[in-house]
Amino acid sequence: CRNFMRDAEEIACSRRMNSLTLNRHTEILEILEIPQLMDTCVRNGYYEEALELAAYVRRLERKHRSIPVIQGIVDEVRQSSQLMLTQLIQQLRSNIQLPACLRVIGYLRRMDVFTEAELRIKFLQARDAWLRSIQASIPDEDPYFHITKTIEACRVHLFDVITQYRAIFSDEEPLLPADEQPLHEGAIFHGWVLQKVSEFLRVLEGDLQRGVGGRLDSLLGQCMYFGLSFSRVGADFRGQLAPIFQRVAIDAFRKAVEEAVEKFQEEMNSYTLISAPAVLGSSVAAAVPTAQPGSLQPPMVLLDFPPLACFLNNLLVAFNDLRLCCPVALAQDVTTCLEDALGRVR
Repeated sequence: CRNFMRDAEEIACSRRMNSLTLNRHTEILEILEIPQLMDTCVRNGYYEEALELAAYVRRLERKHRSIPVIQGIVDEVRQSSQLMLTQLIQQLRSNIQLPACLRVIGYLRRMDVFTEAELRIKFLQARDAWLRSIQASIPDEDPYFHITKTIEACRVHLFDVITQYRAIFSDEEPLLPADEQPLHEGAIFHGWVLQKVSEFLRVLEGDLQRGVGGRLDSLLGQCMYFGLSFSRVGADFRGQLAPIFQRVAIDAFRKAVEEAVEKFQEEMNSYTLISAPAVLGSSVAAAVPTAQPGSLQPPMVLLDFPPLACFLNNLLVAFNDLRLCCPVALAQDVTTCLEDALGRVR
């Protein structure tokens, strides 16, 4: 009889549990379907709903941490959250505009997986990866084409990234008191901007060394406009452009003068005073033009000495090329180079 009573109580208890489960069937089913619903929301880009589900699962975990089914649901939701995190960061690696950036950073902040400093670093890393992909897609066979497109891409896209960063993150007020703040978040951004400017200057110097023909003045104007546009965000780097263009201009002038000297020496090896001036051809017999008042003209007597006339023409070509981009700081270097060349042709 006692065994019967015990079995009856167990059956009654089991029946009550089954009845309770049946009555709560809808709520239990909703909880069990949370991982699938979370995965669907993440894959379809419904991040707002996915964050609400993740917050609800965290509350469940705090209340029913010991239940194996709840723990399994928590693990699956965490996997979906990791997928959402990857998708959000991947969006920052694309051509994303400011409103979308604000939404993505808002989602990342609500996920609470990064500190404020880490979030800034992640944002800059993702936008930097996208910017590098833009620069890598520019053909580099022609140095002039490569540097002009690089200037355009950096001026437009880098300025957009800086604008996005300043709109999303505020460096005016620290998030923590000075004694609790582990680092100065503003230094992260300023360091990144300095890095991008330094990289651009290296690319500029490399392409200028490869040679851009006689278009140095055009590049200087574009670079100065680039630097001027960055002055609006406190990153004016025009002062660093002058030394680069000075080196390129004086190197081009020295090379042209050296070639003029070498050509003069080659012609002098085969020139005699009784030889015909074959280098200038019919120009010797042509009528001598009259010099305009106040203008500087080479003496016409040079036509009797073709090697010297050719040397003078090459020097004038070098000066004409230098005139397109001639910093005043090069006066001493140009004078020294010209004096050395004239000393070698005496």
